[in-house]
Amino acid sequence: MKIIVTDEVAAEGLELLRQDPRVKMDVRLGLKKEELLALIGEYDVIITRSGTTVDRDLLDAAKKLKMVARAGVGIDNVDVDYASSKGVIVVNAPFGNTNSAAEHTMALLMAACRNVTIANGSLKSGEWKRAPFTGVELKGKTAGVIGLGKVGGRVATRLKAFECEVLACDPYIAVKRAHDLGVKLVSHDEIYKNCDIITVHTPLTSETKGMIGPREFGMMKDGVIVLNVARGGIIDEQAMLDNLNNGKVSLAAFDVWSEEPPKTPVLKDLIAHPKLTVTPHLGANTVEAQINVAVDVSKEILNYLDEKPLENAVNIPRFDLALMDQMRPFLNLVNVMCDFGIQLLDSHPEKLIFSYAGAIAHYDCSPLTVCGLASLLGHVVDQDVNMVNASLIADQMGIVVEETKSTHADAFSNLITLTAEASGGKRRTIAGTLFEGVPRIVRLRDYAMDFTPEEHMLLLHYADRPGMIGKIGTIMGQHDINIAAMNLGRSEKRGEAMVILSLDSAAPAAVLEKIRGATEATFIKAIHMPSARR
Repeated sequence: MKIIVTDEVAAEGLELLRQDPRVKMDVRLGLKKEELLALIGEYDVIITRSGTTVDRDLLDAAKKLKMVARAGVGIDNVDVDYASSKGVIVVNAPFGNTNSAAEHTMALLMAACRNVTIANGSLKSGEWKRAPFTGVELKGKTAGVIGLGKVGGRVATRLKAFECEVLACDPYIAVKRAHDLGVKLVSHDEIYKNCDIITVHTPLTSETKGMIGPREFGMMKDGVIVLNVARGGIIDEQAMLDNLNNGKVSLAAFDVWSEEPPKTPVLKDLIAHPKLTVTPHLGANTVEAQINVAVDVSKEILNYLDEKPLENAVNIPRFDLALMDQMRPFLNLVNVMCDFGIQLLDSHPEKLIFSYAGAIAHYDCSPLTVCGLASLLGHVVDQDVNMVNASLIADQMGIVVEETKSTHADAFSNLITLTAEASGGKRRTIAGTLFEGVPRIVRLRDYAMDFTPEEHMLLLHYADRPGMIGKIGTIMGQHDINIAAMNLGRSEKRGEAMVILSLDSAAPAAVLEKIRGATEATFIKAIHMPSARR
């Protein structure tokens, strides 16, 4: 795997990649856009920070690119949708700088409240003034934290240590999480109306862009303190400037800007305001954070090489990290099932139904569905298909994908069923489960079966009558093909029979024709399952 590093990334973090013999890494800093476009076609992975724009031009030129690794939280500089359409995985490092961002929030808050930056400049200029720099204390203040994730949760904990009462707003956080942190969950409007200090810690999305504007400032207390150490643009910067000028906001602190570096008149006036304490996007700029994010993206690249689930891919459905270990065997099961099932179809499916029954139905199964879809489509289209672009390709092909769940699974604690519907009413069903972590197929069509998929298999249907198994075995023996295992299903005595043979080696087409003739098989198919080797 060839990797190019285009921005300054901590060498300690990249050392994991340097030690892997499968990796060839080039560090090329300061490349002009034209130079990068000329080079990128050679590489499988690009590691960036905020200095490289991964846009359509770059993604079109990157013919071999498998992954964009952003050594940091924000992905504003990556066209994620276009990367997804090309099957390029985008990973970031959302947790490596959480402590750094939380500490920087508190640093800015304390600097603003105690006039540190202005007093520092005054004293260094030779002045000795104290009265103009009288500050305010945090003790007894009501602080509002908008976004109670990794950073917001740490900020809330630190505010409580300063004896603040902390209110929080986050529609995606459970009440228990807030309770554990010792904070009270309230609505957005309650934050604006009741808090002396307001700090935001949400991602920048279409939902949060301009989230705090004239309406929200209008609800705030006079003399409120406002901080943004999350993403530029969450707080309307013109509204922020207006409310600093009219005195509604007594103090503020910003680390991030809607334009970086700031150039517009509004931003320049805002930065120059004496009541605003500012830093140039330093929330993640600690030695420890830079090492952490570099280590995190390096681990993700190695996970990709080792075919392990990715923990921080922003364009792949993924399990809760706490469930990863217990769900990983089901990813293997659905991959094996789909690898097997697609080989039984003689036309492209029009509809795919993924059904989950038993204990597994209590969890989010969308990563399993997308994994299975990628496995299926990989057999029927010419382009590379993975969990990034599988849903997009299915939609382009007009394939309807459905997911159903039931906590009842009859004889099995967990059961996954794939149903494929094709034109003309053709329908194929395959169901599987795990026995001691090993995938087993337990139903094909209407036949109850029980076998472990192997690399080489043979499936056939024929009229059930004496001597058929012997004929099959004889032909296989004549061609030195060993039968490792056999599983038989039938609808009724002397009705139609379905036989699955596990073979030590592949059965050539000529052998299949002999078996077809000897058994008068109505269906015969050699199945190759590379996924069963893993």
